[in-house]
Amino acid sequence: MRFSSFVNLAAFGVKTILFRSKKPILGTIILTDKCNLCCKHCSVNNITAVIHPYSQIKAEMQELYDMGVRILFFCGGETFLWQDGGKTLRDLVIEAKETGFYIVNVVTNGTFPIDLPEADLILLSLDGDRERHNIIRGDTYDTIMENIRGATADNICFYMAVNQINKETIKHVCLTARDMKNVRAVSFNFHTPYPDTKELELSREEKAECCKTIAEMMKAGAPVFNLKSAFPYIINNSFPTPCYQCVVMENGRLSTCGRCIDVDGLCEKCGYFFVAEYTLLFRGNIKIIFEMLKTYLKYI
Repeated sequence: MRFSSFVNLAAFGVKTILFRSKKPILGTIILTDKCNLCCKHCSVNNITAVIHPYSQIKAEMQELYDMGVRILFFCGGETFLWQDGGKTLRDLVIEAKETGFYIVNVVTNGTFPIDLPEADLILLSLDGDRERHNIIRGDTYDTIMENIRGATADNICFYMAVNQINKETIKHVCLTARDMKNVRAVSFNFHTPYPDTKELELSREEKAECCKTIAEMMKAGAPVFNLKSAFPYIINNSFPTPCYQCVVMENGRLSTCGRCIDVDGLCEKCGYFFVAEYTLLFRGNIKIIFEMLKTYLKYI
């Protein structure tokens, strides 16, 4: 991250804390809900299978930028499926950078070749060891490992959604992130129980045990892109929601915090670590502030 971008983001944080502002800084654009996989824990794939056109995505980028968003995520569906009129995902990342976004990240399932050095982070879904990952996502583990080894930059961050199937594999994913070429870190979430995936939800006690394992791996030097200070709030779902500093744009519709905000009762069971981290940050939690500074400067 450039020093000027860091200074501007820090200034935004100070203003938000002092004046209790609800202005967004982090935005996500859903490029498509089309996906080549049908994962057990996912409730948002292939609902329409529409790939949104370039002109629309470009307009949405500009709208978010004009709102003050400076950290941008491209999500799906599967982002590497996106293309329109010769434009590809790489073109979108480059254009986002040229627009002025400080940080541009991409979320992917990792089943396509990874040639995207322009992205700050590629958040790649890895959901356990080979056995558990394949139970959740189909026979994709070996393909993903091959694509990571062949990636053209070291900007990959594993993105693991911890649930009833893979909760025992946190250590394995941490060690894989530590030891594998082109992988910078691992970021964890807990499964957010949409109505059709409630059976994968973790109990409070299970979340506490998972956070204990993550903390132990952090202490052992594993590159974890999460904030330990937020763990008690995540375990107890005691962080304030929604996160007004985060917005999601999908097919012209703007949502505060996430796509799941309109699902009754789901906010109270939110498993997204970054939502807890950002809401606590912008409420002025001192431990979170210093830990986030250290973590972001290390991994982005």
